[in-house]
Amino acid sequence: MSLQKILSERIVEARELLERAEALSHSRAGGVQGGPKLCGKLKAELKFLRKVEMGKVSVKESHLQSTNLTHLKAVIESAESLEDVVSLLHVFNYQEPSGEKQSLVVDVVANGGLTWVKAIGRKAEALHSIWVGRGQYGDKSIVEQAEDYLEASKQQLVQYSNPHVVFAFYNGISSPMAERLNEMGLSVRGDIVAVNSMIDFMDEDDNSSDSSEDLEEPLQVTKVDRSTIVASVAFPTEVKVDLCNRVNLDITTLITFVSAVSHGGCYFIFKEKVLTEQASQERAENVLPKLQAFMKDKELFACESAVKDFHAILETLGGPGEKARAQKLLQRIIVVPDRPSDRASKLNVSAKINSRSIRIFGTGDALKAITMTANSGFVRAADNQGVKFSVFIHQPRALTESKESTASTLCTVHENLG
Repeated sequence: MSLQKILSERIVEARELLERAEALSHSRAGGVQGGPKLCGKLKAELKFLRKVEMGKVSVKESHLQSTNLTHLKAVIESAESLEDVVSLLHVFNYQEPSGEKQSLVVDVVANGGLTWVKAIGRKAEALHSIWVGRGQYGDKSIVEQAEDYLEASKQQLVQYSNPHVVFAFYNGISSPMAERLNEMGLSVRGDIVAVNSMIDFMDEDDNSSDSSEDLEEPLQVTKVDRSTIVASVAFPTEVKVDLCNRVNLDITTLITFVSAVSHGGCYFIFKEKVLTEQASQERAENVLPKLQAFMKDKELFACESAVKDFHAILETLGGPGEKARAQKLLQRIIVVPDRPSDRASKLNVSAKINSRSIRIFGTGDALKAITMTANSGFVRAADNQGVKFSVFIHQPRALTESKESTASTLCTVHENLG
């Protein structure tokens, strides 16, 4: 194949991959984290290829055969094969057993963070050669990379479980390597190919021994046979983790659950702008079904601080319907003493981090429960201090029943405008 034809094919491929990457980036509200980074890498590849096409850059055919498009295509195909992709090309920091700090890039973070995928586009022959010590100096084998992923995943708990690691091979993996990865606890995706053993002999010139014994020394050599596929493995349909069955309710969630806005009272224009905005958000998307779905069949907890302040807010702002719903909700909840975890207690108080939030989120952390909250500011601020909580974040809703008497209904607003 001519250099020009290979170049044309690479440009077409880069354009197609960019379109797919852009679709992935906007596949959920707010976009997928890392989506712009993936698109940026593809744009850079496309820009380079166009420079080659215009004669501004001279390259060899071998370079076009082994561009970054191979890996980026593998990343995209991996993301398209999984559900609830939350991040692409995400950098995780971790600490080695020796204490040295390291970082690694996870190509696809899916299933709400429960699945990590490394997409590998290199050929099975090259991967196997590196693994058996026949690679170039400094090459890190897939098995060594797997060890890094497992160590990092232990330090990045999601719902108090280690993310499940999947290595996706888009040009095959040798059966011995696949077996080793499975033994380590990883899932392998892709074609598992056979390895044949051959006997080679060292001739007299290669043998440095002065022994008068036989000069020929047998040497066993393994060779990957990509034409013989032992098995073809798809992505795991289920994530192999024990999902957390405990939920800790923040004050913001308790209020949202009983709010009149969440129970049909969203057709008002309130005097308070923030309440009107929440009512508009509720008309666009009901928040309660998501809360109920997440809470279903789980143990519900709330710490004493959260319940005490919830009662105080209800007494001041709550209407009769909101108070009645609160009474029913609290009957379902196990109230526990404030006992924040050590790592939560070490947080520094700031504009976004107050002592009450530390007690609430910290108690959930000590219970190994997922904290439901609308307080995303606290979650981000704690993360910035190196404390990552397991949370379920939702839109906030305020107590509005007592405000309805001074609000305008939507139909009244329409009549006045007419």
